[in-house]
Amino acid sequence: MFLRLALAIFVAVAGSATPVALVSPVARTCSSPYLVDETLPNGARWQMCWEMRTIEGLTLAKVAYTPKGGTAVSVLRSAALAQIHVPYDSGEPRYHDIGSLGGSVVPLTDADCPGGERRTQNVCVLTRPRGLAYLKDGYGDPDQRKSMQGRELAVLAAYQVGWYTYVSEFVFGDDGSITPRVGATGSLAGTTTAPEHGWPIGVGRTHFEESHSHNIFWRMDFDIQGSSRDVVEQYDFTGNRTKKRSMVRTAFTRETKAVNQRMRWWRVVDPQVRNADRHPVSWEINNSDSAEYRGPSDEAFTHADLYVTQYRACERLATQNTAPRCKESVDAYTGNERLTDPVVWVNVGFHHVPRDEDADPMPTHWQGFRITPRDVSAKNPY
Repeated sequence: MFLRLALAIFVAVAGSATPVALVSPVARTCSSPYLVDETLPNGARWQMCWEMRTIEGLTLAKVAYTPKGGTAVSVLRSAALAQIHVPYDSGEPRYHDIGSLGGSVVPLTDADCPGGERRTQNVCVLTRPRGLAYLKDGYGDPDQRKSMQGRELAVLAAYQVGWYTYVSEFVFGDDGSITPRVGATGSLAGTTTAPEHGWPIGVGRTHFEESHSHNIFWRMDFDIQGSSRDVVEQYDFTGNRTKKRSMVRTAFTRETKAVNQRMRWWRVVDPQVRNADRHPVSWEINNSDSAEYRGPSDEAFTHADLYVTQYRACERLATQNTAPRCKESVDAYTGNERLTDPVVWVNVGFHHVPRDEDADPMPTHWQGFRITPRDVSAKNPY
């Protein structure tokens, strides 16, 4: 298991906007094939270690980002899947698919990792286009017109759980963004005789595939230059149906749970780590694409979209956490403990209503959330 040491890659000099570079410990905590160190074409650099854990599967640690021409900053101590909860619309079954992902890893082929590198056949590391990074019209002056195509680094693994194949990806953009996401593919897994719980698949209306949800949890242990000063904040914007909006900031000082709302997002910030403009460095979390499944009272872990808890090593899964002397689910982790080393749990839901196009093999459907750098760079990172 990776050492739980904070990345101290730079510290800001008091009264100065110039960071002081220190030696990154990333390379000292892992080596090939577990070290990922990639510089993208625009000069952005991502460094991290990976391991395949028996329970959570692909787990990243010591994630650090260096913007073009900038200085490295640590972002995450660790990141991993924390649960895939699959309740069916008829009420049963209600699966918890994470428990031994590391034992169900699908060996990858070259075709699964095109142009990338397979690490121990289980993990793919590759770079790929991510579309237009920016476009600025020159207003008729070709010398002033600017555009650039973006690139991203993906680290991924696949697991076979029942009929489903899950592809877990962590995508790192050349703009400093992070996109954790999971794609579900393989084969449809459930049939029903009740049309109100499913959709007719195949000829006529004799075979119904049952609708179901995929409620996926990630455990994200942010460390912006260490854990001692990190703060999680919530941002809301008032003024619906008016011409003015006001920003409301709520800093979480104790463990909490939060639900998605229109115009709501969160950030993890270290108030003492500043960019060249003297603004605090942070990463913004946006979970606006979730289907926001809410289950019964005995599935209280589905009643929020983001949880913030104080770090505890035994709190590894969002549900069915069986570590000794530890609570069972993420809703129970959020007591009233003061936050000095916050861990963020993100819950993203997708309601899968099958269709004829899902006939075997099922096309991949993706769900995830976005983490965006906020004031990490003092200018366009390109």
